[in-house]
Amino acid sequence: MGLFKKTPKNLPEFWKSYESLFKETQSKNFDDLVFVVLDTETTGFSFEEDRILSIGAVKIKKEIISVQDVFDIYLEQEKFNKETVHVHGLLKNGPRDCISEISAMQKFLEYVGNAIIVAHHAGFDMGMLNTALERHGLPKLKNTVLDTGVIYKKTLIKSYLVQPKSNYSLDELAEKFSISRKDRHTALGDAYITAVAFLKIISRLKEKKNFSLKSLLK
Repeated sequence: MGLFKKTPKNLPEFWKSYESLFKETQSKNFDDLVFVVLDTETTGFSFEEDRILSIGAVKIKKEIISVQDVFDIYLEQEKFNKETVHVHGLLKNGPRDCISEISAMQKFLEYVGNAIIVAHHAGFDMGMLNTALERHGLPKLKNTVLDTGVIYKKTLIKSYLVQPKSNYSLDELAEKFSISRKDRHTALGDAYITAVAFLKIISRLKEKKNFSLKSLLK
């Protein structure tokens, strides 16, 4: 339940600017598309009870990660869960500059625009982001979403002897593609690992016939 209900007419200007980007038809040329690969660090796994602590993201176009255009913000800790500090290392009154949840959502919408969102186990990150938007009376994100855990399985050769697992962790993908896990469990670090894994997956899938965004979304 949002804090207050907003009608389309009184939605904030930053939301209207974000929404207007989706009136344009996206190119069907894969190399013209912009991807925003993201990760969130949170106080736990409940969409309603837990909160986002940080959001990290990188942009990809023409299969190049733009390291000059990254997104890395920390949110004020409305809630604190000491049980998860050992995972993300973010203390309630740590030294980092933090901003409010609504400011974080505004900055994220300005960064992501109408890009295609990529995340590992994307349902969780999208759920946390959409719930945060809902708390402030805003609609859900409109972006197309790709899950590296799902599209990775498209690279695997199925056989009677070897069946793909139902889920692959980010650590498993990092190991399979020999990606450094130096900054694992920071939002920006995990976003970068996911971005490299995404490019490796795309490289494999491009070897197949009829590769397209549509084929990734199936």
